[in-house]
Amino acid sequence: MKGQLSAEMLILLVIVLGLAIIVASTMMQSASKASEKIEQKTQAVIEKAEGGAKGSAGSPCYSNEDCSSGSCDAYLRTCN
Repeated sequence: MKGQLSAEMLILLVIVLGLAIIVASTMMQSASKASEKIEQKTQAVIEKAEGGAKGSAGSPCYSNEDCSSGSCDAYLRTCN
């Protein structure tokens, strides 16, 4: 009879589908872990860049946010 699947073919199909599900699950877990690590590295780079962008004492500034001390002399326009 044409069109019928044998028991061996069904077993093989189940095994192949099971392997595909296992591989997909493993790939999703790996992607999740990689995403977390990328997020951590990105946050570390942003924090380092923000810290380096602020001026030290005597550096020119326009507002308190420009100074690492958080204090800008409004008259002299320098960080305290």
